[in-house]
Amino acid sequence: MMNNDYKTIGQITKKEEKPKEPIIEPKLTLDPKVDNVKDIGNHGIPDMPSNIHYLTIIGHIEGHMVAPPQNKSTKYEHIIPQLIAVEENPKIEGMLTVLNTVGGDVEAGLALAEMISSISKPTVSLVLGGGHSIGVPLATASDYSFIAKTATMTIHPIRMNGLVIGVPQTFKYFQKMQERIIQFITRTSKVPRDTILKLMTETDEIANDVGTILIGDEAVQRGLIDEVGGLHAAMMKLKEMIELKNQSEVQQNLQ
Repeated sequence: MMNNDYKTIGQITKKEEKPKEPIIEPKLTLDPKVDNVKDIGNHGIPDMPSNIHYLTIIGHIEGHMVAPPQNKSTKYEHIIPQLIAVEENPKIEGMLTVLNTVGGDVEAGLALAEMISSISKPTVSLVLGGGHSIGVPLATASDYSFIAKTATMTIHPIRMNGLVIGVPQTFKYFQKMQERIIQFITRTSKVPRDTILKLMTETDEIANDVGTILIGDEAVQRGLIDEVGGLHAAMMKLKEMIELKNQSEVQQNLQ
């Protein structure tokens, strides 16, 4: 009998080889600059002062209802934790709020405005592009407010989407909601109540709507915004307020 371990005549005898284990190559890690280019379109962001928090409110303010997917929106549930952190974190000494919003959910916007106005640390707001509708109280909520020369603010009566019941109680609800906004604006700015009401009900400003559009200097003249200025002016004012607050705390500790 022939041994099965050997091949037939004319073939080379080979021993059976064990399969080789696959070589696992180390996972490639992308340069952080590549991630930045993919995420923000830039190779990097300069380091920012660690004692100032920068809050951006952009596009539509999204509240209890999800905004359409094509809208650029700011979710108020993302902003609330940031405001709490600003108040509680001892390393944060001030906050700059940058606004370019078309408005949105009245309840959500007013809630954010109340939180900003109740922060014990210096706060400054800067309106760039637009601070419309509920963006107005968000701009006046800070301790000091700036508006760019070309920025606009639209003041108009509140609106409601969805089902509206045609009864007198619905109009009363509108009045109460609008009164809350008026009271907040007059409390956090220099504009008189009568002026706000007049601006809200103006019929000659907007072709297909009721209200008033204020541009840059006009917002300051009406007492809605404190000063016309850009990023540099807002940052200098915030740093000045932080310095004054720190000095007053030192004096109180020495007494």
